[in-house]
Amino acid sequence: MGKQNSKRIFDVQLLNRVLRYAKPYRSRYYSSIALSLALAVLAPVRPWLINKTVNQYIQHHLVQMLITITVVQISLLILESVFRFLFTYFTSWLGQQVVKDLRIQVFDKILHLNSRQFDQTPVGTLTTRTINDIESISEIFAEGFIPILADILSIVAVLITMFVLNWKLTLVCLLSFPFLLIATYFFKESVNQSFQRVRNAVAALNTFVQEHIQGMQVVQAFGAEEKEYQKFGTINREHRNANIKAIFAYSVFFPVVEIILAVSMGLLVWYGSHSSLMNHQTEGAKMAGEMMAFMLLLTMLFRPLRFIADKFNVLQMGMIASDRVFKVLDNPDVLQVPETGYLKGKTIEAGKIEFQHVWFAYTDSSWVLKNISFKAEAGTTVALVGHTGSGKTSIISLINRLYEIQKGAILIDGVPIAHYEPELLRSGIGVVLQDVFLFSGSIVDNITLRNPAIDKEQVIHAARLMGMHEFIMKLPGGYDFNVMERGATLSQGQRQLLSFIRALLYNPSILILDEASSAVDTETEQLLQKAIDTLIRGRTSVVIAHRLSTIRKADQILVLEQGEIREQGTHTDLLEKNGLYARLHRLQFETIRPAKD
Repeated sequence: MGKQNSKRIFDVQLLNRVLRYAKPYRSRYYSSIALSLALAVLAPVRPWLINKTVNQYIQHHLVQMLITITVVQISLLILESVFRFLFTYFTSWLGQQVVKDLRIQVFDKILHLNSRQFDQTPVGTLTTRTINDIESISEIFAEGFIPILADILSIVAVLITMFVLNWKLTLVCLLSFPFLLIATYFFKESVNQSFQRVRNAVAALNTFVQEHIQGMQVVQAFGAEEKEYQKFGTINREHRNANIKAIFAYSVFFPVVEIILAVSMGLLVWYGSHSSLMNHQTEGAKMAGEMMAFMLLLTMLFRPLRFIADKFNVLQMGMIASDRVFKVLDNPDVLQVPETGYLKGKTIEAGKIEFQHVWFAYTDSSWVLKNISFKAEAGTTVALVGHTGSGKTSIISLINRLYEIQKGAILIDGVPIAHYEPELLRSGIGVVLQDVFLFSGSIVDNITLRNPAIDKEQVIHAARLMGMHEFIMKLPGGYDFNVMERGATLSQGQRQLLSFIRALLYNPSILILDEASSAVDTETEQLLQKAIDTLIRGRTSVVIAHRLSTIRKADQILVLEQGEIREQGTHTDLLEKNGLYARLHRLQFETIRPAKD
């Protein structure tokens, strides 16, 4: 694992792909590089001026020149501070702009992934990719690639200055340099492994917390709080241990660097003092200026070396994160648009549905639907009946193309559904699911899905048509009532009612009802049934219902078993056949006679 990740950092193509996101902001990008070069050039100028000041102006008592060079030094210091501020601001600004663009692109990609991806990928993982990993990519600009380039240029400039001033003294000062390189290497490797553990632990934490907050009712209902608490503790300890290991590496490395710097300073003082004592007065005075300059130069040399390994790890983690993010962006499992036959702007009109020998599997190893064929004429109602796992939900998922079929064809108004634009296809299909998902926000926002083309008056009109206006007005705030996340402040029946208004408001040609009146009380069921009758009038409807009483009026009933259509016909016809449908009907409506005394 470590070797693999180490190679990724040198993946030039991956780095170039990351840097391409800075292309719209090339002025700031090139300005950052120019500033790094300017800072590298400016860094050794002040020590060089100090050397000149001591060796010439102080020795010869040139007071006017001392004043002049002092002013120059202060000016250079101010200029360097301004450049460093601009450099830090530009690189951080650039990183945040790239984060913004990447997050938009990744979220847009997630919106268009096939539903299969959400079945196979935990929500916490996609959350980590969109939030944490992309944030790491911003560090490539703020703390990684460009700052490393600036540090390398600074180190090169300082070393050149040192060799120009006194190459012998430079070699003496660098005697401890190999130890610094060894310490830096081990620090980089240790922190790199720790960071990888931290990233994995963060992804595990996000996934665990996301799933358990969503499923908290199940956890509490089965009294599993203590067990889940222990699982969370294990994941949390792994996160803590990974961070502590990184902290330990930092705690060892920085004192080691300080010791190596102190050794270099000691060698500088030893060699400088020895040279001054062995040579005449003029050489000694010259050595004093060089020693003062070298003290500053050594500090400038070790300052970036303290952090370059850390920045290298930041760059490496950013590259690993970018590799994960690009895997999401490069995921080919999206709705494919055919090269020929694609009907741009085509909308659903009549709503005739036809399945022609459709075979479908969520995975390649097991067929969920086998050779499904049926027609639903425009304006008619088709009901799907069968035991759990018979394929009812899979059929309705295929109609609005949430999944791609492996064999056969699905046509709407005689046109293969793949030839419709996905947005236009789905805008012509209204869906009311058993588990209605509501977003945090007002009732109006949830009904319109924040569509600016739909105003509040249209919502009120649709609610009146469905007989739900009075119910909404009884809520605190009426149509502005906040339903909270997932509609937590509403009952299941109330959420269903809102989904009916939403479906009516969008006026679809095809309506899909998946267990829309299940698991509610009798009074709410009657209200829902009236809403269903209003909603399906004049529309092609595909209805799933375990309660067979709700589908007696269906024009066609399909009885499914193990992914196949076993029976097909009206309610009366199927009862007369005395087959699977009749058996299901008897199970629901057969009364148990009271026992005799």
